[in-house]
Amino acid sequence: MTVTLSATLAANEDIERRRRAGERVLHLAFGEAGLPVHPALRDRLAAASERNGYGPVAGAPGLRAAAAGYWTRRGLTTDPDLVVCGPGSKSLLYGLLLAIGGDIVLPMPSWVSYAAQADLVGSRPLLVPAPPGEGGVPDPDLVAAEVRLARSQGRTVSSVLVTLPDNPTGRLATPETIARLVRVAREFDLTIISDEIYRDLLHDPELPYTSPADLAPERTIVTTGLSKSLALGGWRIGVARLPENGHDLRRQLLAVASEIWSAPAAPVQEAAAYAFGDPDELTERIARSRRLHGVVARAVHDRFTEIGACVPMPQGGFYLYPDLSHLRLGGSAEITKLLLEEHGIGVLPGHAFGDTPTAARVRVAVSLLYGDTAEERGAALNSPDPLQLPWIAANLDFLSAGLSRLSPVRHGVVGERPAALVPTACHG
Repeated sequence: MTVTLSATLAANEDIERRRRAGERVLHLAFGEAGLPVHPALRDRLAAASERNGYGPVAGAPGLRAAAAGYWTRRGLTTDPDLVVCGPGSKSLLYGLLLAIGGDIVLPMPSWVSYAAQADLVGSRPLLVPAPPGEGGVPDPDLVAAEVRLARSQGRTVSSVLVTLPDNPTGRLATPETIARLVRVAREFDLTIISDEIYRDLLHDPELPYTSPADLAPERTIVTTGLSKSLALGGWRIGVARLPENGHDLRRQLLAVASEIWSAPAAPVQEAAAYAFGDPDELTERIARSRRLHGVVARAVHDRFTEIGACVPMPQGGFYLYPDLSHLRLGGSAEITKLLLEEHGIGVLPGHAFGDTPTAARVRVAVSLLYGDTAEERGAALNSPDPLQLPWIAANLDFLSAGLSRLSPVRHGVVGERPAALVPTACHG
């Protein structure tokens, strides 16, 4: 088996290398939350710095209770004994794939690590497109057909994964789509893994949100963490809520965890327990983060639509998924290379997310536009109009200038002129 560096991490390292060499590169390729640590969390971590024991494999009782309360306040009554903590939700997802076994259904496109992790554990992912205008959930009708076909070929299909809201599209699946997927999961006895790490970053908190665990608690696992909502990616802490009567799965997951990560870092667990308690100061910080992500994502959306790209309006997190196929400059790899090497705009190609390579779709992350220093990022977080801050305005102007120079004629494509710079089938 050949294992390569994750596409997101590889792109981040490449762009940072270029920047150190003096290149001007607009970093839109990495899903870092791009905000400073809240002082209350920093203080909690420092106060717990003497805690150096391993602790329980499942996580400290205080953290598991806090995570159970977090979900209960969101309508998912949770038993702390069915919460498992790990060094990031990414590690928990990998452990779950090992514990569940079998092949997994993934939305197309979907976060780069899902399919890569499936490959690592010997699971063959079934990539199923999302319904038009949605993201993060494979089309339930297509899931049924794909599972039937795979099982007729002797494959064991055990699970289906969803992301609410989605990376890479920034879209949220509708409650109706979730209900349809739950019916399919019950029909085919599939475990649902619901990655809800962006749940608290919906741009409009009033947008209808349905977790599969609301409808099928007996077969749904929910994962989340603090890397996005509170910008703690480097702290590496995540939690998983197992299904009702999921004690056998818990034993299997803990067996995996005991051999891979032993236990999450004890001081980080102390700070995370405080965060999952939803204290007012952190709830207010998340609200301001959510607003900043939404304002800047919509501004970037406007820059892409100005050149005729089809870009579904982002609804959560800090991602967009523009389609530049109307320019006819090649597929996702070609357009990504062109944007980086000739226009200084770093994005990720859609094919890294399992998308069709011939489609010129790219994943854009806006969260590193907020500033290069903690002071700038803090100012962006606190500004009533972050788009007017000089460094954010300059970044957006740089993006507009680079995008405006994209054309078949400028890049030596002869006889390939788009019919119109207006998207014809853009949902959302």
